Amino acid sequence: MNGVTVRRTPLLAVVASLLTGVLAAPAAHSAPAAFAHPGVTVSRSQLDFARAQVQAGAQPWKGAYDRMLASKYADLNRVPKPRATVECGSYSNPNNGCTDEREDAIAAYTDALAWYVTRDARYARKSIEIMDAWSATLTGHTNSNAPLQTGWAGSSWPKAAEIIKYTYTGGWAGQDRFAAMLRDVYLPVVIKGSNSNGNWELSMTEAAVGISVFLEDRASYDTAMARFRTRAAAYVYLASDGDLPKTVPSQNLNTRDKIVSYWQGQSTFVTGLTQETCRDLTHTGYGISAISHIAETSRIQGQDLYGTDVGERLRQALGFQARYQLGAAVPDWLCGGSLKLGLGPVTEVGYNALHNRRGVAMTNTQALTLANRPAGTDNLFVAWETLTHGDNPN
Repeated sequence: MNGVTVRRTPLLAVVASLLTGVLAAPAAHSAPAAFAHPGVTVSRSQLDFARAQVQAGAQPWKGAYDRMLASKYADLNRVPKPRATVECGSYSNPNNGCTDEREDAIAAYTDALAWYVTRDARYARKSIEIMDAWSATLTGHTNSNAPLQTGWAGSSWPKAAEIIKYTYTGGWAGQDRFAAMLRDVYLPVVIKGSNSNGNWELSMTEAAVGISVFLEDRASYDTAMARFRTRAAAYVYLASDGDLPKTVPSQNLNTRDKIVSYWQGQSTFVTGLTQETCRDLTHTGYGISAISHIAETSRIQGQDLYGTDVGERLRQALGFQARYQLGAAVPDWLCGGSLKLGLGPVTEVGYNALHNRRGVAMTNTQALTLANRPAGTDNLFVAWETLTHGDNPN
């Protein structure tokens, strides 16, 4: 099977592996003594670098900026579409405000980035207009996809708010009401986590971390980061984990059969495989992206997780998925010999952190990243990362 050894594990070893995966929880993560702002996924120094490159007409940043500015998200005539209750069923069916909320949140972030690069106050005011419209209206999310929807939109809002609050000097009268929306509508949902597929909890945790930074909520930050360490370890398999992947204690995945079922029927575990690889690479990309965003926010806030197992899991997950996204033949032992591709624009943050900053070789990830430049948006919660993180040394 292409050099992969399938191990048939004795019962005692299986039990030991399960206990290790369930009981060996990662060490707690502490909030910084003082939060850095802007500090959700992108820092001031990263923004300054991107701005300087765009102004100099340097590539790939100028091309990335032009793509962003030409998108519907940067349209200064955009009219936000808030509603009191956003109802999202499975796969957004029904879709009562789901797309509107996610896309308005991305638009607010897009306008915040455009403001920072151009210093054109119209973009800052448009970002504020969108955030104010939602904070004056939204009261909650309903139906089966409500937690995930809350995570997706809740990941974009604080990125926009951080840039506007800490760099725009024209004033934002509604910022306290916006903070209240994040605190009262989003945070209570996303801080609870999820026992669904791992991309749910990772996206929700990304939102919880970003919101905690904006609110300077140390307790919520600590809670979210502790959950992240557990979930990231349970989402990406490393050979060092043992014969079976690590698990999240609350999911009670206490037999090999349960774990295999949760891993989409995949029974051969190899380094870089994720819990959703055999579902499809699109959802896998959501999980990988959230891992990279949380790790980047953590680094900005003073604790670099890229040198821990988080960084290794991110590196291996990116490389494993990138290989097949680039067209490598899928072996029979992997997902029955067939993969659903569609990884999405999710490689820039992890590639920059691990390859450019830490000097780690990432051949497949590099090839995919360069081929996809300038990266755009997935229209959910990932946006413009060639501009913000492409070969960014900060």
